[in-house]
Amino acid sequence: MASSDLEDLCFHINTKISTIKKTLQLRNIGQEPSLKSMLCKIGHEMVLLHDLLNKMEMEVQQQEKLKNLLKELQKSAERDQNEARHLRENIPPHLPKPTQSCITGITVKCEERTKVVETERTKKPTKETRLIKEAALITAEEFESVPAYMKGRLTYDQINSVVQDMNKAVVGKYKILHQPLKSMNAAVRNLYHRFLEEETKDTKGEFFIVEADIREFTQLKVDKRFHSILNILRHCQRVREVRGSRLVRYVIC
Repeated sequence: MASSDLEDLCFHINTKISTIKKTLQLRNIGQEPSLKSMLCKIGHEMVLLHDLLNKMEMEVQQQEKLKNLLKELQKSAERDQNEARHLRENIPPHLPKPTQSCITGITVKCEERTKVVETERTKKPTKETRLIKEAALITAEEFESVPAYMKGRLTYDQINSVVQDMNKAVVGKYKILHQPLKSMNAAVRNLYHRFLEEETKDTKGEFFIVEADIREFTQLKVDKRFHSILNILRHCQRVREVRGSRLVRYVIC
């Protein structure tokens, strides 16, 4: 046997012996109680490191995909740019012009369309829209500013519910007042005349209702709680009272 083969064999045997010694040392270290916690910690950190490496590998793969998509997008944009440049540089010097018959036809159609629109406007006169004034809802800040003796157990929602019902009565009343008399039946005409009789010089140009209107157009009960809420609405300047002829008129502010 050659000397080189003997040296290689000795080196291999020595390497094996060294590996066995290190293995025995590590086994002995793992059996020592003082080092078990450290080895467990190292094992846990190795698991976390392995998970982190997996996440990094996935992120690298996603970035690679994104890079490829961006490259494709860049190529597509370059193709479009080249095509647009080619079209701009190769515009025909003499484009076909529209014939006189086409121009005449377009002009006639536009004139006909204009006449139709003008005819519709003359047939349908614009109706004058009459706005009906409504009371604004109470804000949270206004509700907090109302004195406690005035609020009692009334809630914010209860007060605004009454405001909405009063607005409903106002809209119902003034829709009738804005109607032509010919379109009214007997019952509506009676309401119309009552509304006119309730007008006074103090309510001219104002929007107001009376308790009969609330009963007519809403399901709201005109009771003690209603009048307590009216006091709050007067305090918040949503309504004011105009009295006369044994009637209380609630004017919308």
